[in-house]
Amino acid sequence: MADDKQGRDKQADDEERRQQKREVEEARNRADEDEPMRGDPGERLGDLDEVLETHDYPTTTDELVEAYGDYEIETQRGEASLEEVLAPTDNQTYDSADDVRSRLLGLIHR
Repeated sequence: MADDKQGRDKQADDEERRQQKREVEEARNRADEDEPMRGDPGERLGDLDEVLETHDYPTTTDELVEAYGDYEIETQRGEASLEEVLAPTDNQTYDSADDVRSRLLGLIHR
């Protein structure tokens, strides 16, 4: 391509079209992603948040599911029971309510 004004204008126009195409493609890809959850973590855990504070620690995943498995938690895809949220995890030990909250919040953001 000749190095003249017309050639430079064509290159600039081509680059602008490629950039617009990239932006459209990125927007399409982002449309498939889950929206990040906002707000107070305690609100997402509902009544379970307060119950965790009074639970005896250390405790295990199995003990939590047995005691509170029916409690509903707000996830990115709607509400799910504690049992459903913890289902993909192995039985592990938690030393505090904060440990449990941290694990749950990590799982519901997936």
